[in-house]
Amino acid sequence: MRLYSRGQVFFFCALSGLIVVMLAVGLGIVKFPARNGERSAPGKTAETVSIGSGQEAFQLQQSAYVDPRLIKTAELAPFSEDERENIAVYEQLNEAVVNVTTETVAINWFLEPIPQEGGSGSGSIIDIDDGYVLTNNHVIENAYKVFINLADGSQYEGQVVGTDPENDLAVLKFDPPEGTELKSIPFGDSANLRVGQKVMAIGNPFALERTLTVGIVSGLGRPIQTSRQNIIRDMIQTDASINPGNSGGPLLDSLGRMIGINTMIYSPSGGSVGIGFAVPVNTAIRVVSELIQYGKVRRGWIDASLVQIFPSLVRYAQLPVAAGLLVSRTSRGGYAERAGLRQGADPVRYGSSVIYVGGDIITSVDGMRVNSLADLYSALEDNKPGERIQILVNRGGREISIDITLADREESLR
Repeated sequence: MRLYSRGQVFFFCALSGLIVVMLAVGLGIVKFPARNGERSAPGKTAETVSIGSGQEAFQLQQSAYVDPRLIKTAELAPFSEDERENIAVYEQLNEAVVNVTTETVAINWFLEPIPQEGGSGSGSIIDIDDGYVLTNNHVIENAYKVFINLADGSQYEGQVVGTDPENDLAVLKFDPPEGTELKSIPFGDSANLRVGQKVMAIGNPFALERTLTVGIVSGLGRPIQTSRQNIIRDMIQTDASINPGNSGGPLLDSLGRMIGINTMIYSPSGGSVGIGFAVPVNTAIRVVSELIQYGKVRRGWIDASLVQIFPSLVRYAQLPVAAGLLVSRTSRGGYAERAGLRQGADPVRYGSSVIYVGGDIITSVDGMRVNSLADLYSALEDNKPGERIQILVNRGGREISIDITLADREESLR
């Protein structure tokens, strides 16, 4: 009988163990952690998601999410397929929806500033590492302090990272203690939605935390005016019940992917009557990276003084069109002047301001008809400074096409 040394025995044991591990990995019995950035797989806890493009590209760290159609447990067996979807989506994502509360400052009788309770809304955690939360701008507007309330009852003071009043969106940030396990809402795609498809909303209506409502897409491409100069294009209309407190929460498809951000309702009574509106998620994805990196969204603008045409001006100046934007003045040496846009020459006093008539009348911008300043804001909402676009102007009754480079809106309107 052959005898082996202690070192030889150890070597054979180690070799046998290595062979067993290699076989287990090959058969899928043992799985090593996936590298950061790969798509979700069973057992994976997070993945990296890129949003934006070019210089505005940004990476978010999101929790892994399982397709609800793949979740088949004994607890869900008694329910219908539709009910199983609802339950699976809610149980996976409700903890990723936060309650956003604010504190404002008021002035008392002695002209002293005093803190008071502000508004309340919802938000979606979109990054589990840095604690970024997506919500509506009107939820945190004029807030002195912002608080993020999680599903476990914990509350953290948040900070406003960036706001986009034009699309009624805002990004907040909070810093939970080390070791806190967060969940996030996965992004979907709002480009190919269909009227009639099922949607779900999770939010905090009337401070009732993490409420789920179900409905359908009732309409698409709705232009909704949120202020005198702001129109949000392509809003999603839904009959899923949305009430005060739902603002900022996610609108989800049947697979639990965010397709919109619940923003407003049409209601004569103040409660839900089945007509709610959500900002498309593709709009949010486009602006979120800029909000995180710059705190704002940089947008292009025509560097000229423009006046919305009104009936008395049409009659007085005998304008050839009844709607559009009159070019009163162009910025000296600016993009508009260099492109050949003609300003007015004859001053006319209107109230406390002076309008120069006789210049071009803008009727279309980047393929969109413009009858008002609100239309212009909407037409240039997704254009950046430095981009070149086509505009149509009426010059003495003739329609002329002009290619123009856009200036920075913030600098132009100072």
